[in-house]
Amino acid sequence: MNGNNFRLPARRFATVAAATALAAGPVALAGAGSAHATDDQGRASAVALRTGLDVSLLDKSANVPLAVSLNEVQAPQSAEKTALTAQLDGVDGGQPFNVLRADVASAKAMVTDTKSEGRTNLAHAQLHVPGLPLLSLIELEGVTSKATCEAGKTPSATSNLHGAVTVLGKKVTVTTGGTTDVQVPGVGEVRLDLSKTETTSRTAAATALELTVSVNPLKLNVAEVTGTVTLAKATCEAPAVKTAPSEEPAVEPQGGPVDEEGLAETGGNSLTPYLAGGAVVLLAAGGGAVALARRGKG
Repeated sequence: MNGNNFRLPARRFATVAAATALAAGPVALAGAGSAHATDDQGRASAVALRTGLDVSLLDKSANVPLAVSLNEVQAPQSAEKTALTAQLDGVDGGQPFNVLRADVASAKAMVTDTKSEGRTNLAHAQLHVPGLPLLSLIELEGVTSKATCEAGKTPSATSNLHGAVTVLGKKVTVTTGGTTDVQVPGVGEVRLDLSKTETTSRTAAATALELTVSVNPLKLNVAEVTGTVTLAKATCEAPAVKTAPSEEPAVEPQGGPVDEEGLAETGGNSLTPYLAGGAVVLLAAGGGAVALARRGKG
């Protein structure tokens, strides 16, 4: 009885081992699923106005940074702004100071799975700096900038000037892609860079106007205003090109490829090696069990 009680678990163990061997083959073929990497997302930005000016007070009590932006947007998520004025506090006797006024001032950034784009538009705009409340630093009828980046394609950047440009009260002729210097005695100097564009294999940037400013208006307790002003800038970065997921090669049983046609003649398939292996394990387990039984009877 004790011998039978020990042999019964042995037979069960052999059976379970055989079943496990049979199941292991198909499960191994399933394998781990291929990992899916996330493609790089596109980016875009646009801004109607951005200033980086330093305002030096006449009594040298302080240098006040004049940092203003109007309708600045960034994406991956699409965005748009259309405010028409930008104000600065603290430099005009404590009263709000209007840096920019425009009839149209829009900036838009858009990103999809295959394309990113930034664009901006300014129309009938007047830009002022502290110390020159009645004289515009620059007046323009219209400027636009656009940067477009599509996955797998060459990015593009364009800027256009529409109509006349007036700097410190003087009408000027500007050259696309060139530099124009304007000097007004007793007031200051402005350098204009028109239609600056840059592109790489995946990025683009367009700036309609970039001004380098140095003015000395001895009013409103302002001694000097220096720095840069950017009007109508757009940038983009293309999304990464999406590639089709590669198919993993089929895993073949050890011992070389299986001839499916030969197996078909006997009713077999590619699982036959696993079935055969399981049968061997079962046969060995059964033989061991019989031997143990005979030895117990002896």
